[in-house]
Formats: sequence, C-alpha cells, structure tokens
Amino acid sequence: MTIKEISEKYDISQDTLRYYERVGMIPPVTRTAGGIRDYKEEDIRWVELAKCMRSAGIPVETMIEYVKLTQEGDTTIPARLQLLKDQKDLLLEQKSKIDETLERLNYKISRYEIAVETGILTWEDEA
Repeated sequence: MTIKEISEKYDISQDTLRYYERVGMIPPVTRTAGGIRDYKEEDIRWVELAKCMRSAGIPVETMIEYVKLTQEGDTTIPARLQLLKDQKDLLLEQKSKIDETLERLNYKISRYEIAVETGILTWEDEA
C-alpha cells in the first residue's frame, strides 16, 4: 500500500507517518526499487500499533524504545514485557482518575437535572 492509502485508511497524515518512521516510532517501511514507501502487512501492523498506543497517550519515546528493543532481537523480550507492563500500569492509573472524574461529573449532572426540574440549586450542588 502507498503512504497515501495508509494515510487515508488510518486517518493519519502522511507527514505523521513519515515522522513516525523518521524518529523510530515504527521500523523503516518497505520500499520499492525506486525508493517509494510500499507498506507491507508487517509495516501496517506497526502503524496500527503506533496509532493505538498514541491514542492511549503512550509517549513517543516509549514507542521508540519498544521498536528499538524489538529490532535488537529476542534477548530483549523481558525488557519489552516490562515496558508493556509499565505502560499498562500507567494507563490503569489514568483510567482510575478518569473514572473518579466521571463519577463526580455524573453526580453534578444529576444535581443540575434536579435543579432544572425544581428551579432550586443548593450551595452543595455548586462545589
């Protein structure tokens, strides 16, 4: 697939795809004899992983480290496992904070819905 096709399929700009490759966030993409990017299945899986991880807020530096470790071979499997576990823990912590915020927002929304019906908003509803 061409960079244009990948860009459209995954809703990632071509510049972003080039950036991901340039900084090492994905391994170098397969090229044609003329040097044009020709995304093969393995390249596409890396793009999918990068998009997934970035949308979850995983830092670019972490993705670069993961790709680097992958390229170093099987001796880095324990390090890759630990990197993934660490990121999972960070995401679970973020999820917990988001869940707490959603609970508070849901409470406030319910109080405001009552206020809309009754015309009464107490001080406790504001804080």
